[in-house]
Amino acid sequence: QVQLVESGGGLVEPGGSLSLSCSASGVIYTIYEMRWYRQAPGKQRDLVATVTASGTRNYADSVKGRFTISRDDSKKSVYLQMNNLKPEDTAIYYCNVDIIVGRTWGRTTNYWGRGTQVTVSA
Repeated sequence: QVQLVESGGGLVEPGGSLSLSCSASGVIYTIYEMRWYRQAPGKQRDLVATVTASGTRNYADSVKGRFTISRDDSKKSVYLQMNNLKPEDTAIYYCNVDIIVGRTWGRTTNYWGRGTQVTVSA
C-alpha cells in the first residue's frame, strides 16, 4: 500500500510565504508526474502545478511567478513553495501522483493525499 501525506499548511498574512511538502510511503518502483491541486470552500478542485519525471514544470495562470513546484525522487517527495500569497489562495491543497507500486515494473496507479489547509488572511 502507498500513502501520501501533505504538510506545511497554516495561517499566513497576505504577501507572506508558505512551503508545502508531500511525501509518499510504501514500496514504490517508479514515480511519474507529481501534481498539486487546491479546493476552496464551495468550489471545484483545480490543478495548481505539475512536474514530470523529467523535471518539466507547468503552473496555473493564477499562480505563475509566485509558486514553484519541485521534486526529490530520492525522498519520494514533491514540494510547493508559495510566495506573495493572496486571500484567493485560501484552500485545501492536495498532493496527487502517478506511481508504479511494488518492486517490479507494472501498471500505473493514481494516488491522492488527504490535503493540508492554507489560509491567507489579515
